[in-house]
Order: sequence, then C-alpha cells, then structure tokens
Amino acid sequence: MNAIKKARKLIQSDPDSDQAQLLAQFVLALESEAMLNVADLYRLDIKNFELVIDILKEWRLDRYYLGKAKLFDVSLQSKELMSRKRS
Repeated sequence: MNAIKKARKLIQSDPDSDQAQLLAQFVLALESEAMLNVADLYRLDIKNFELVIDILKEWRLDRYYLGKAKLFDVSLQSKELMSRKRS
C-alpha cells in the first residue's frame, strides 16, 4: 500500500488523534505549499514520521509526473497550432 493511502486510512480511522491531526496538517501544507513547522513532525511516533518521509517521496514523484504531463500537453498544443498555421 502506498504512503498516501496509508496516511488517508490512518486519518480516517482516528481523525481526532494527535497523530492523525499532525499528518493532516502536513498533507495540507504540502498541497497548499504552505509553511510547516518541522519541529511539529518530531511529535509523530517513529512509524508515522517514516510515513511522512514516504509521503514526501511519493509527492515529489507525483509532481514530477504531473510536470511531465503538462509538458506533453503544451507540446501537443504547440504541434496542433503549427499544423493549423501551415494549412
């Protein structure tokens, strides 16, 4: 199971726990590109701290693929535009 899915299940299973709240704050900060106090992450138990590290790895990889998809889309649009100009 991937880290993002594990975090979702943990947050859903006990949304009021400190661990779930910290994970949720972390995910929201990632998504909004907001500041997050790294010291807060040290309040996570080791298992959930490692989960945060895994989420970061997956998040970075997903962003890379999203950037690649956007590049492909722009390239395709450019090709279509050039085809129209030649016609």
